Amino acid sequence: QLQASGGGLVQAGGSLRLSCEASGFTFDDSAIGWFRQAPGKEREGVSCISNSDGRTYYYADSVKGRFTISSDNAKNTVYLQMNSLKPEDTAVYYCVAGTMCEAVSLGYWGQGTLVTVSS
Repeated sequence: QLQASGGGLVQAGGSLRLSCEASGFTFDDSAIGWFRQAPGKEREGVSCISNSDGRTYYYADSVKGRFTISSDNAKNTVYLQMNSLKPEDTAVYYCVAGTMCEAVSLGYWGQGTLVTVSS
């Protein structure tokens, strides 16, 4: 099970930290990814972390340098720190659990958390 939280309304330039709390599987062997879907747009991969070795991946060029993914294995939780938010970051953000980042989108999807960035 995945429980995403931390979304909300923030002004442009602000920050939010999303959390994805996992249960029911071996967290240390998993990969957790973040995806987002803006209204009227296709789903987009944002970032992923491999909990077995700590490797991180950032898929969307628009978030590089602004978003940071991290993991607290003791809490079975992955975070997405989002800084310098822009209105175009407005979307529903989903966390996904898989066995590896290369195929994380094929894994288990949690419910989304809505991020709204006002201009």
